[in-house]
Amino acid sequence: MPSKTRIIGSVVALSLVTQLTACGTLFFPDRRGQIEGKIDPVVAGLNAVGILFYVIPGLIAFGIDFATGAIYLPDNQYSLAPEKLQDAIGADGRVDNLKLKAILQRELGRDLPLDDPRLIQHSGKIEQLAAYGLRTEA
Repeated sequence: MPSKTRIIGSVVALSLVTQLTACGTLFFPDRRGQIEGKIDPVVAGLNAVGILFYVIPGLIAFGIDFATGAIYLPDNQYSLAPEKLQDAIGADGRVDNLKLKAILQRELGRDLPLDDPRLIQHSGKIEQLAAYGLRTEA
């Protein structure tokens, strides 16, 4: 028969693991970074199960999934062909934000804040995209 301290230790360890993780973040790490979208009922259901068993960890799981964007369903279609973005790339290989913004406005009808001073641009080769967790499918 397991000792009382072993049972308590197991419960505490399980609670900590549950508190420090979220279902969507664990199961769908590629969804992180989304800002909006339809909520995935599977992830929401799993987080709700967490609320049933442990209220605080379940709420934390919901909070983490909403904060990271992992709770949202991904958009499975590309709205803009990559060939249309070639006009925004200069001869030196740098992206002209004003041209890119105009292309996105024209093609998607969305005015994205590409002139925001907080915008972070990464330079490098396609092979380095994996270091940032980015995919080359865009």
